[in-house]
Amino acid sequence: MTTNGSFQLFSSSDDKPSLGLGFLESSEPPLPPPPPSIEVLSSEVSPSVKYTVEPVNLDGLTLLKGRVSTKEVLGLPNSDLVPGIYEGGLKLWEGSLDLVKALRSEIQNGHLSLKGKRVLELGCGHGLPGIFACLEGAAETHFQDFNAEVLRCLTIPNVNANLAEKSQPDNASEARFFAGDWGEIHQLLPHAHESEMNSEHGQATGYDVILMAETIYSISAQRNLYGLIKKCMIHPHGVVYMAGKKHYFGVGGGTRQFLSMLEKEGVMSATLVTEVADGSSNVREVWKLSYK
Repeated sequence: MTTNGSFQLFSSSDDKPSLGLGFLESSEPPLPPPPPSIEVLSSEVSPSVKYTVEPVNLDGLTLLKGRVSTKEVLGLPNSDLVPGIYEGGLKLWEGSLDLVKALRSEIQNGHLSLKGKRVLELGCGHGLPGIFACLEGAAETHFQDFNAEVLRCLTIPNVNANLAEKSQPDNASEARFFAGDWGEIHQLLPHAHESEMNSEHGQATGYDVILMAETIYSISAQRNLYGLIKKCMIHPHGVVYMAGKKHYFGVGGGTRQFLSMLEKEGVMSATLVTEVADGSSNVREVWKLSYK
């Protein structure tokens, strides 16, 4: 895996000032300013983009995954990522499938319940982990992606397709969609601390469960991601389920590097949920993060 060229996988999505953490320093070039954070309404499905759907089987659980053209949605050639412009949301990453399987196993083993919970999926793309939370009875499921176009053309249609046959409308999860950069989106998320939209008083603020898959590839982006988690995760019982590779070659990110940042600060603890070895040298993992 390389990082040369304009349209390469796992490049930086952030150019924030140094926080004094040596292992997070980066010499990456400046990126364009991120687009403004906005809420994308579920009615804002793009009518002009062709959306096709196909089933994906996850150990007996069948979900639907959409497919759209990167060129049609963003005017870009088919690519994994364009730093600061497009953060890979139209591609279905392996980690999101690992995460759904891990969540299902956690529920079956009695280690997790999503019923009645506030759930946030960061870097959602297709949104399969968040969709699974909806199907498991989450009270609210909020989906975040860098690109509003990803939400309009893929995430929202995917949520609609998967929930169309749900037989309990009275218990349906409230799905909302938010686009923006991790450094700013907390201002818009309804249950984040310091949220401009948060009007609750006298109640604990935050999300019970935060889901994220393949979000830790860029070292410089991890600063904002971790900061966002702390602003969104309800204290003291909130949890994060994180899926990713041990190491993303060429850019230095990965589960081990991210967990070392958590250990250095000492606020959260991490438990390995599952490990996926697919024959390559780069193992995929799912971790559960919680407050100490």
